Amino acid sequence: MSELLLITDDPRRGERLAQDLGTFRACRIHDLYAEALGTGTPALIVSDVSTLTSDAVLRLRRILGRVRGDGVPYLFLVHGNAARAEAQAQALGATGTLGFGVAAQTLLAALEGLHRCEDPSAPAVERHAGAAQRLLADVFVPGVLVTPAAIETGTGLVTRAIREAGVRAWIQAVRRFDNATHQHCLLVAGLAAAFASSLGFAAADRHRLTKAALLHDVGKIRVPPAILNKPGQLDAVELSVMRTHPVLGHAMLLGCGFEDAMLTVVRSHHEMLDGSGYPDALLGGQIPDLVRLVTVCDVYGALIERRPYRAPMAGKQAFSILDGMVGRLDGDLVRAFQPIAAAFDPSMRAAAHDRAAHAAHIR
Repeated sequence: MSELLLITDDPRRGERLAQDLGTFRACRIHDLYAEALGTGTPALIVSDVSTLTSDAVLRLRRILGRVRGDGVPYLFLVHGNAARAEAQAQALGATGTLGFGVAAQTLLAALEGLHRCEDPSAPAVERHAGAAQRLLADVFVPGVLVTPAAIETGTGLVTRAIREAGVRAWIQAVRRFDNATHQHCLLVAGLAAAFASSLGFAAADRHRLTKAALLHDVGKIRVPPAILNKPGQLDAVELSVMRTHPVLGHAMLLGCGFEDAMLTVVRSHHEMLDGSGYPDALLGGQIPDLVRLVTVCDVYGALIERRPYRAPMAGKQAFSILDGMVGRLDGDLVRAFQPIAAAFDPSMRAAAHDRAAHAAHIR
């Protein structure tokens, strides 16, 4: 049986990881910074590199070029900044990504999937996405009280999926859901979780942003389905009804135990810095940072998801529109969002990889 090659920048950590990998297949550890490289073509390759400097990426590329045969699966374990790591994994030609620190059984299942030419993240992300969709189906319905406990559960499912499988796999899973409101809230929550990770937020702040994103469109459950699902552009009357959803959602959640910041996101996620938004025509400094973050994810999410009247946009086109909204949206946040957008478009991934390598080199 051919061996599994583990490339790591920390041999001690690699030895611990190899104990789990070795139950699947004989495992050979290669120190990323060692010059000597064993002979033979491995059957599987796993990279465990926690510090992805430009030098580390170049070394990984060189090693892969020497030992990776045609069709050999390569699993990229993600440490730290998930969005940047996903872009680098794509640029290196990884078959799939998985968050470092997942349970051993999840890692082994991913390797089994790679061996069968399957997406290694699929089982975990499908499980989490399915559970989140079922939760929203029970909670985001007229007449049902939306509770902080339910939203906490849903937020945990999203953050766990993004950590283990990455935003690209999450979006692919969520896009298969039929209910437009559920699909959109889960899609935007996934984008928010990845964005928070990319920005280096602490765990509590990542959770808070993801929760706000999951909750932001709750008011749409009070909008008539004929308007929500209309297979065409809304007329003026229908648009005015649709634009009641932030106020409706805010009213629904008042007195239900949600913190004020969550209520503000629900009410204000369509506000724009130039005062052109709704429902309160807020200006600049009147819009809190948490709202600005969710709004960037919300706009991008609306562009890349399918709508009854149009197909989903490609990542590059969607980001171009987002970038064109700077002045209405926070320009710094839009620029910071680009690595997230790069996960959906090959041409953007290459550029994001080059910028990340350059930033690591000058840091």
